[in-house]
Amino acid sequence: MNWEKLLSAKRWGNEDRFAGNQKEARSEFQRDYDRIIFSSPFRRLQNKTQVFPLPGSVFVHNRLTHSLEVASVGRSLGTIFYNKIKENDANIDETCPLLCEIGNIIASACLAHDLGNPAFGHSGESAISHYFTDGDGQQYESQVTPGQWEDLIHFEGNANALRILTHQFAGKGTGGFALTYATLASIAKYPCASLAGHNKKNIYTKKYGFFQSEESGFEKIAIEMDLIKVQDEPLVYKRHPLVYLVEAADDICYNIIDLEDAHRLKILSYEEVQTLLLPLCNDPKLPARLAEMEDNDAKITLMRAKSISTLIWQCSTVFFKEQEAILNGDFNISLMDAIDEPFLSVMKEIERISYKKIYNYSSVVQIEVAGYQVMGGLLEEFIPAYLLNESKYHKKLVELIPRQFLTKETDAYSKIQSVLDFISGMTDIYAVELFRKIKGISFPSMS
Repeated sequence: MNWEKLLSAKRWGNEDRFAGNQKEARSEFQRDYDRIIFSSPFRRLQNKTQVFPLPGSVFVHNRLTHSLEVASVGRSLGTIFYNKIKENDANIDETCPLLCEIGNIIASACLAHDLGNPAFGHSGESAISHYFTDGDGQQYESQVTPGQWEDLIHFEGNANALRILTHQFAGKGTGGFALTYATLASIAKYPCASLAGHNKKNIYTKKYGFFQSEESGFEKIAIEMDLIKVQDEPLVYKRHPLVYLVEAADDICYNIIDLEDAHRLKILSYEEVQTLLLPLCNDPKLPARLAEMEDNDAKITLMRAKSISTLIWQCSTVFFKEQEAILNGDFNISLMDAIDEPFLSVMKEIERISYKKIYNYSSVVQIEVAGYQVMGGLLEEFIPAYLLNESKYHKKLVELIPRQFLTKETDAYSKIQSVLDFISGMTDIYAVELFRKIKGISFPSMS
């Protein structure tokens, strides 16, 4: 793979507009960022769970604040990489004029990386899958192809993000968000079909990156950018190189910031967080500086900032050193798994503590269980209603689905996807409210 092809500024659904004009494309990736940040799906992230239930008196991160922070870290990773290239090749702006835009591309992809995640965090994905594997949704297996069934029983937020960004929803015009090919390819963390996903041997097939409905569209992007194809059936490609930096930005943020939130919620003590973060700060003078401070939240904020700075430098250095292997599709681990010691061991310990004490904390588990009930309850009402649409009750339910999510297709897979588009886009609050109303738990008001 080569950067000239990988940094394509062609726009999905509007491919001819900037074809071949790289200098004019310099601002196109910044436009991607703006289009995402002003979009309704992005705004809805403010009411979607990141890890902890949405905040009461204590503020914790939601999907929107997480995505903004990931974009900030991602831009830094890309900018550092470009500066390293520039140091070694003073003429790089002439030979590859869009390389200076890498920070903007990554920032845009980071903003979009969680757009496909449903309500209730990752448990929302599991809840949707559970409806088809163990709930009423089992009956639809005979009505779809094996590949389509894999999409449903392993619902994947990564693939759903690509669908949101490229699918032509009813009444919304053509081309989806009309983002650049480079930005779209940079969010494809697992560039393979669902039939090839869940293969832990390769970093690009641990999950999957596009539904059957978007396979031809992803292949169009991959061909334009000369991504390395691994196989045709089921379709598998090697990652776009910038995916590694988007992934690293996400890894850095959630690992470090979940600790900060856990301290605010009194799940972890200050001493526990300090023990984990201080080795990452890489600053021998920091303990003395911390000793002068009284507020523990302020101390953790400082350690969080220094830890993120260390990890940004570590990951960008790995990306620069391994550029040849990454461009050849031969780099089969994440950047975070290739950082230097002692930082690598510290990150593994943070991961261990997070799973033990944070992700299994009672309120986190409670919202996961609630997600199964709410998402499953909505699916068991809306999917039969839209597929059959026979009784008066079914017709009333279909009336509740916004027109943009309805389809002219008549096959079961397309209709099920339409319902999933509707339900996966809901915020936590809206999903709970709608569930309560259609189940008769609460009564709707006229306001």
